[in-house]
Amino acid sequence: MPPKLHKNSRNLVEQEGRILLAISALEKSQIQSIRKAADDFRVPYTTLQNRLRGRSNRFERRANNHKLIENEEESHLHWILSMDRRGAAPRPSHVQDMANILLAGRGSTNNQGIGKNWVSNFIKRHDELKTSYSRRYNYQRAKCEDPKIIKQWFDLVQITMMQHGIAYEDIYNFDETGYAMGLIATAKVVTRADMYGRRQVIQPGNREWVTSIECVNSMGWVLPPCIVFKGSVHIEGWYQDSKLPHNWRIEVSPNGWTSDQIGLHWLQKVFIPETTSCMTGKYRLLILDGHGSHLTPEFDKICSENDIIPICMPPHSSNYCQPLDVSCFSPLKTAYGCLVQNRMRQGFNHMDKLDFLEAYPEARKQAFTSDNIKSGFRATGLVPFNPEEVLGRFTIQLKTPTPPSSQSTNSVLKTPYNFWQLEKQATTVKTMLRGHAQNPSSVLEMLLDKMIKGHEMALNEAILARQEVHELRASHEKQLQKRKQSRRQIATEEGLSIQEGQNLIQERSQEEEAVPTTSTEPAPMIEYRSVRAPPRCSDCNILGHKRTHCPNRNRN
Repeated sequence: MPPKLHKNSRNLVEQEGRILLAISALEKSQIQSIRKAADDFRVPYTTLQNRLRGRSNRFERRANNHKLIENEEESHLHWILSMDRRGAAPRPSHVQDMANILLAGRGSTNNQGIGKNWVSNFIKRHDELKTSYSRRYNYQRAKCEDPKIIKQWFDLVQITMMQHGIAYEDIYNFDETGYAMGLIATAKVVTRADMYGRRQVIQPGNREWVTSIECVNSMGWVLPPCIVFKGSVHIEGWYQDSKLPHNWRIEVSPNGWTSDQIGLHWLQKVFIPETTSCMTGKYRLLILDGHGSHLTPEFDKICSENDIIPICMPPHSSNYCQPLDVSCFSPLKTAYGCLVQNRMRQGFNHMDKLDFLEAYPEARKQAFTSDNIKSGFRATGLVPFNPEEVLGRFTIQLKTPTPPSSQSTNSVLKTPYNFWQLEKQATTVKTMLRGHAQNPSSVLEMLLDKMIKGHEMALNEAILARQEVHELRASHEKQLQKRKQSRRQIATEEGLSIQEGQNLIQERSQEEEAVPTTSTEPAPMIEYRSVRAPPRCSDCNILGHKRTHCPNRNRN
């Protein structure tokens, strides 16, 4: 006998509609007999009878072949979302391991665990989850990018602007950025079809460091830069027949980085002269990072004498709070790298300081446009003042999320997630049991189901938390063993094998054990007396000769 063909989805949807119509006709007493309703609407009699008894549609019910029960999957989902909020989103293999731990915690007799496709199917069943590639995120930066810290920074900016009456036109941001003089930019290129992988492009390779100090105004204009070259002296060629504007400044330092003195020179020779004539109010707001050259007493003194209010951003927050980093520095370095690549294509295989002074103005002109500068201040929430532009981007919370409070329960027909919710729901159940005659049994059953579900989820969360505690303890034990390891140095000028190093450590330990223990009694005091040196002859310069008995004297 050939197998029966399954009904397609369209027939099942039509049948479900006829079943609902038959149930409605029976409830309205339009048809008195279940058999007659089944015949009139062309639906199976047993299916209609089971529906009237409370059985739900098969497609609305959970499949029977799931490894985890519904409460376990909900607990697993909460754990994944919690780890994601803390910046430790688990890998699929970790999700699979935790699912097996839940199975083991339930005491399941299935020793095989979940299947290899369970994680992908679990993600498909829950719209809250998806898979994506991770991105590295420094812990120190994530710790400093706390919404509370950033909110305090914006409050400080707002209070400072209100206290001193600072207008938007008087807000500036300055910072330094560095370049390796001969590096090109990574870009899309056209190559032959049989080329595999990324195409290599030749670059000059001069990695001498150059620093540029830049400052922008919130209204979209930029101040003259200060370029810091590596060196100890200035070269005439930098200034001779130069096409650079006369208000640009060049400094030198031993390593090409900025210093405290260079920062003071920039403040006195560039910022103050260029902005004094453009002031709208009495004070200027200068937003800067926590670099050491910005935090010197001399820097603060000059700022206070010239009505400049410097405000330092929180550490590791420049990619959110600094307009230059957000909108200007990245296109500036890209444009400069493209110019270097163009010179390389023309046959110039070396970049020196004169070449940099020729290429940098063009790259700067492409990057520091009015739209770029204004978009940087807008994206950092400074002009116009809107902290939500930054606070809305934080998606990682390093601290463990606080469980929902008991006041968030608007109805007793919700699953309890903490002790107070459970106690409140238990009190409601006890009250309803006392008046059982006046309360329907379906409500009691629903409340009991919710309490049982909350208890099951608490057990599942305890299993997951127990696994996390176990992993943390194992990591702590490794740290303790690491601290016990010796940090004494081994006197050797060459490399050692593991065996040779162990032999040297053993020999030193044996030598230390062979040395007798010193007495605890104090050593006797030795009295030293100064002894006069014997006389030295002034004629022969020999020690011990007296001048009166010197043979050289007698010869003379």
